[in-house]
Amino acid sequence: MSKSLSVENQLMNTFLEQKFEIGESNDIEMYKQFVTNYVKIEQCVAVLSDYQTDCSYIFAGNFGSVFGLPNENSIIDSAFEECIFSKINSEDLIERHVLELNFYEFLKGIPREEYCNYSTLSRLRMKDSNDKITYINHRTIYLNTFNNGSISLALCLYLPSTDLQPRAGIDGKIFNIKTGEVIASERYKNNTENILSIRETEVLTSVAKGNKSEQIAAEMHISVYTVRRHRQNIIEKLKVANTAEAVQTAIVMGILSL
Repeated sequence: MSKSLSVENQLMNTFLEQKFEIGESNDIEMYKQFVTNYVKIEQCVAVLSDYQTDCSYIFAGNFGSVFGLPNENSIIDSAFEECIFSKINSEDLIERHVLELNFYEFLKGIPREEYCNYSTLSRLRMKDSNDKITYINHRTIYLNTFNNGSISLALCLYLPSTDLQPRAGIDGKIFNIKTGEVIASERYKNNTENILSIRETEVLTSVAKGNKSEQIAAEMHISVYTVRRHRQNIIEKLKVANTAEAVQTAIVMGILSL
């Protein structure tokens, strides 16, 4: 599994496996109308993702031609816009996904009523229809949350960037929409590291070195059963299929540095 797919799976599972409360409305029709009107003015591309039903509504203004999108609204059977992701530089896409995971973890530390006051902002590289590198601005805003804190609707905006200076990295940031305050990275950059406990990180580090459960148990002076339980917890927390994927995902997310 590639690094981008590994971290993308982590992102997808994080949102799709939230506990959605039955009977609560996500006001999807209201937001669809809002987004339709916004795109008519901005001529950008907007993706309204419904995590509860795992589908997305794509609203494409004139800028949609950069992605090869038709100049009309469409629906896809996924809450994640792979038709756009596939056009973005793979390294930038990984950084974008990690920023969103950090964003998600950051919001857990504030009242849910304030979620809509924050957004991510990043600059991404992509190839246009003529195979030429171009730069786009990307934003993520969470529009609707349930009483238990689960996020049901997200809005991703794609617009042309006026910053055409070639450089690596996405310049990703989280900011307060109301005040303009850019949130210091120290307030969220370690959030993904906290997904695993210290002991689980130690176990995964040893797994990454190629050690078997029996070796890890001997090193850490714990039972093989305990090691296996840690491994299973790691798989569940990182939302991957096995420990090999767990290692790759943890490296990409900055949990492990080998």
